[in-house]
Amino acid sequence: MNRTIKKSIIMFCAVTVTTVMLAGCGASGSPEGESVVLKAGFSTGASDPRVVATELFKSEVEAATDGRISVEIHTDGELGSDSELISGVVNGEIDITASSAGNFASYAPNVGISAFPFLFDDFEQAWKFVDGDTETHAEAELSDYNVKVLAHYDNGFRCVTTSESAGPVESVSDMDGLIIRTPENQIVMQTMLLLGAEPKVLGFAELYEALKKGEFDAQENPIPVIYNNNLYEVQSNLAITNHSYDVMLFVIRQDIWDKLSAGDQEIIMAAAAKAQAKDRELIKSQTEEYIQKLEEAGMNVTYPDLAEFKEATSSAVDYFADSYDAELLNEIR
Repeated sequence: MNRTIKKSIIMFCAVTVTTVMLAGCGASGSPEGESVVLKAGFSTGASDPRVVATELFKSEVEAATDGRISVEIHTDGELGSDSELISGVVNGEIDITASSAGNFASYAPNVGISAFPFLFDDFEQAWKFVDGDTETHAEAELSDYNVKVLAHYDNGFRCVTTSESAGPVESVSDMDGLIIRTPENQIVMQTMLLLGAEPKVLGFAELYEALKKGEFDAQENPIPVIYNNNLYEVQSNLAITNHSYDVMLFVIRQDIWDKLSAGDQEIIMAAAAKAQAKDRELIKSQTEEYIQKLEEAGMNVTYPDLAEFKEATSSAVDYFADSYDAELLNEIR
């Protein structure tokens, strides 16, 4: 299907669903006395920084509103995979989630722009970018799909792990032919293809068992995700490739946001800012600390020369020239 036609159909459906929801809910701008229960869903476990940060968000919001606005947190894919959680927000079935920006790209392609390979050297550089005008520009379309961005959580820099039989990754040639699990993120998938691997999508909640059964040779995720979700138990090797920075959008349904009073919106944004700071603090510290813990857990850690990885993936931006806003791609270049 033509990409433009597909995008138009998705937008029409999202706008139609949102219109129906708003019609049933009454006028926006609910009074501050109205009780609200926000259902938040996550694909990862309770120890993941995105969930820990959202627990802080929950406590801040509930304390500031004396429990009038409450937050229910569902983890471990209980409400679905990342793509299902995002579609749940779009369709009005789930109120809040946090997921990698690239996972929103089926609705608003520009949102995933920060995932292009080897854009940033460190966290501070990446945070400056995602808190700036380029990211704001990239996220502008999301409101058309019932998505309001509250904060930019962090998921860290993605690295490759492999099974014992696949062996360690020490050069681009070691990536050749690897069947690697990726999220439903087109930039990450294309990055893996350019490195010679064979990406296949699978929901994160299913990943551990799939790796245990040997259904994949490899997977790629940030260091905190690998450690906090015990992937070292089912993967033998870790290559510090840092091939893609993974900003996570902490989002709420736009129709719910529009109904909140200005006072409640202020409370939620203040809580989201504290949650963002907490998440970033955890991700940075865990990235620095957990490599040693993964080694202690038995993983063989390699540090490939990334120059050839960067060269192999240098055409990624051009590959998506027809999918992303030209001005944004020029900024990336």
